[in-house]
Amino acid sequence: MKILAIETSCDETAIAVVEAKGGMKNPRFKVLKNLIASQIPIHRPFGGVVPNLAKREHIKNLPILYKKIMRGYSPSALNYIAVTVGPGLEPALWTGINFAQELSEKIKKPLIGANHMEGHLYSFLLSQKAVISNSKFLISKIFPAIALIVSGGHTILLQMTAINKWKKLGETLDDAAGEAFDKVAKMLGLPYPGGPEIQKLAEQGNPGAIKFPRPMLNKLNYEFSFSGLKTSVLYYLRDHSQTEKADVAASFQQAVIDVLVKKTIRAAKEYKAKSVILCGGVAASKPLREALRISVKELQLNFAVPDFQFNTDNAVMIAAAAYLNLLDKKKNILPIEARGNLTI
Repeated sequence: MKILAIETSCDETAIAVVEAKGGMKNPRFKVLKNLIASQIPIHRPFGGVVPNLAKREHIKNLPILYKKIMRGYSPSALNYIAVTVGPGLEPALWTGINFAQELSEKIKKPLIGANHMEGHLYSFLLSQKAVISNSKFLISKIFPAIALIVSGGHTILLQMTAINKWKKLGETLDDAAGEAFDKVAKMLGLPYPGGPEIQKLAEQGNPGAIKFPRPMLNKLNYEFSFSGLKTSVLYYLRDHSQTEKADVAASFQQAVIDVLVKKTIRAAKEYKAKSVILCGGVAASKPLREALRISVKELQLNFAVPDFQFNTDNAVMIAAAAYLNLLDKKKNILPIEARGNLTI
């Protein structure tokens, strides 16, 4: 099955053509073409994503990317079109949806709506070599699993019993981890997006220099909260004008990692997981990946994480989500309309 997928939930315009096969028991995805137009330089002066600017850029980029991606391809070779319907910025989502609807009518291919967060969750399937296991990759060896989805807008912990069955254990009560990185980066005078910039600066600092709080670390539930940590950084910078910014970056980053890793590992133990899955934009953080990998290895569990290219927003993961949704006969098909607050 060949799927053309479109992703415009935030500040990346992405289109991909993906071949999917294997069914629910052994899904396989071959990336035939994958294009992304990043808007980071446009939003950077504003310190974050401006919805109307994102919408304008998506409208400009979509026809250009589609023309490029279809070179050498006939629309007749496609089986489905998939598009992100949420969550995300609604003005941005609608640009992708409108484009996909027009394309669906033009080339006479059925259109499927996909959940952006499910795309992130399934992105580990795009990098099967990243699954730490002594034998061939098999879905049956992955579950039950604990999945940590960590991005600019979400921090969610799931208990998964199958590829299409999960229960939400907890999520952030305020700022998502990625959002906290962006806001602290701004306090430190670093450009948007904040995560990579803090990671770079933190390499020069001491992660134990400043004792920032680890919010909700000792709570017995699996909720997260990062607004208090963000405020602690703000007050520290206010009261310590001569502080070494690299130490602040390193100490803040370590506090976030400690919370994410320890709660994930506690869930893995409690729910007797075979595997831990890390996904979402913040999963591109090398310190987070390494810290979680080490902790998972100590428990002798499988560790699944996407290749770096599939951590940030992309259309390949949307194709994967659409394919698995098609196979799940018990799942309600998502309506083709923008749903900014759609949940997983």
